[in-house]
Amino acid sequence: MRIRLRGLFAFVTLVACHGRAKAVFVPAPGSDVEAISLLGDSLRRPELDSSVRERMQTQLDEARRVEAAHPGDPDALIWVGRRTAYLGRFNEAIAIYTDGISRFPNDARLYRHRGHRYITVRRFDQAIADLERAAGLTAGRPDEVEPDGQPNARNIPIGSLQSNIWYHLALAHYLRGDWDAAIAAARSGIRVSTNADRFVSQSHWLYMALRRAGRTAEATEALTAVRNDLEVIENSSYYQLLQAYKSGLVAQAMDSAFAAGVRTASDASLAYGLANWFFYNGDTDRSIRALEQLIAGGQWTSFGYIAAEADLARLRRVR
Repeated sequence: MRIRLRGLFAFVTLVACHGRAKAVFVPAPGSDVEAISLLGDSLRRPELDSSVRERMQTQLDEARRVEAAHPGDPDALIWVGRRTAYLGRFNEAIAIYTDGISRFPNDARLYRHRGHRYITVRRFDQAIADLERAAGLTAGRPDEVEPDGQPNARNIPIGSLQSNIWYHLALAHYLRGDWDAAIAAARSGIRVSTNADRFVSQSHWLYMALRRAGRTAEATEALTAVRNDLEVIENSSYYQLLQAYKSGLVAQAMDSAFAAGVRTASDASLAYGLANWFFYNGDTDRSIRALEQLIAGGQWTSFGYIAAEADLARLRRVR
């Protein structure tokens, strides 16, 4: 649910990033507002089903016990941060990773996870700085599987440290509207992707960044590797979008994303793909309507939602 910032007691601090000072929202003590959207709305901590919240809180409590028993283990600290973020406490998770970085400054995982959560709270410049640092720390090193905090139906982790660094870096550049940097990061991500799920997620943002950059021929070429027999476990929305881009039947394939509203992160991905297709094919008015419908769904932590928010903010400035 989104409300305007009126009456919210919070404060702003200045953070130096990429050579300039920038105002950053910091939630007031006790507030459940985690971020301010790019459209000026307050974004409250997501509500979880009671059984889900209880399970996640139990997992966090266990992670804290493990970390207390092993204070010199950065992996234990990372799990406390991850479990905290799953409960929607994103700024608290960022603080945990920041503490970890002060203690383990050369652990790329801490920058990778903090960068992810900086994206969630709309601090894209800081996300880019963290993810670039993580990329530098892992350069030339063997990749490693990144275990899932909430395993998929087949209990097969699909992510790796390096593929997740590049995925989130491509996304952060995309959200800032730096299409060329997003393209370069997505291509780096594809190079270290070893399964279909990682391939389609990286290829999705690569295709859209290429289209937004006006590099249509390269975008079409990027789709040639998207086969119809890929074994995708989690990222079915990205796969569906890529297949629709390849066939050109996007509107027909994606209208279902709005049939019952945008209720999940997967819905938001589909809905954003449709809205973006309208935009770079010249139907700006229809794109804006689709973006606004996506935002109305309230899935503000999803990447599709954040991308829609960024696009609307840019379009409103232009208009």
